[in-house]
Amino acid sequence: MTIRENLEELEKRNLSPYATHSVDSKGRAREEEQCDIRPVFQRDRDRILHSKSFRRLKDKTQVFLTPEGDHYRTRLTHTLEVSQNARTIAKALRMNEDLVEAIALGHDLGHTPFGHAGERALNRACPLGFEHAEQSVRTVDILEKSGQGLNLTYEVKDGILNHQTKGMPVTLEGRIVRLSDKIAYIHHDMDDAIRGGILKEEDVPKSICEVIGYTTGARLDHFIHDIVTTSYDKDDITMSEPVSEAMKALRAFMFEHVYTNPEAKSEESKAEMLIETLYDYHRKHLELLPTDLRNLIDKGESEDRVVCDYIAAMTDRFAIAKYEELFIPKSWHG
Repeated sequence: MTIRENLEELEKRNLSPYATHSVDSKGRAREEEQCDIRPVFQRDRDRILHSKSFRRLKDKTQVFLTPEGDHYRTRLTHTLEVSQNARTIAKALRMNEDLVEAIALGHDLGHTPFGHAGERALNRACPLGFEHAEQSVRTVDILEKSGQGLNLTYEVKDGILNHQTKGMPVTLEGRIVRLSDKIAYIHHDMDDAIRGGILKEEDVPKSICEVIGYTTGARLDHFIHDIVTTSYDKDDITMSEPVSEAMKALRAFMFEHVYTNPEAKSEESKAEMLIETLYDYHRKHLELLPTDLRNLIDKGESEDRVVCDYIAAMTDRFAIAKYEELFIPKSWHG
């Protein structure tokens, strides 16, 4: 018996009856020989962690564009916080931690530079539309490894695709990540907003604080405990009604005071203009796309979609540098 098979047996003995077992995966689009050490979801997690798109997350905006200070979240630190929250919940509920971690680490791989401002700009610019969860699946399916993709399992790709509110993953592990994403960004975006002087702790309505706590740390702890206690020994991942309502109210508060706050978002219109300009320029100059992307067009992929692939993969820094290279005279630099 291989090490992998021993680990699969341990899953059968130790995991919740509602957990997803590695041996029961629906598999990959392309069949592969099994690893002798790692079950399939652990293998997926490793592939995501070693991917170029994962490394690029460190230079992509979470909420605040080019903030002054070293402690604001990036898309990478957001991803790691989602993963940590999700693993804490999964361990307590005896779910498959490898599956949870793979979904969490991969859920934002297709996100644009400049956060949701970049996503809105690409969605406007591209006739086919743009949505980052779909782009994350496209990234792992097609774009990674020069067009070969990572060939991830069905369960991981389903969790990535359905991590937003409008989706519902087929596995409980995917549903853990879906909730963990929300509580992570509500927690850390408020923490960053307080650090940036946009909010104060006392600004949060008392009606919310009375339910889930008076500090960002207390609220995160309350969310995680509530998900665990409410979902324990159940075939679902949920929050209690009072905490769910408090989270919705806190999210609405964040949209009003941070996500649409002119002070926090004063630079976003510039970022959107930059993204739309880059899209329009490369749509007219396909010859400037990298070779692996031009090869996708030669294979029949939509030109609009492939230009989106190029722009979405950019880091903030690369997008700014590319804009300067194309549109700013060299004598003006510096």
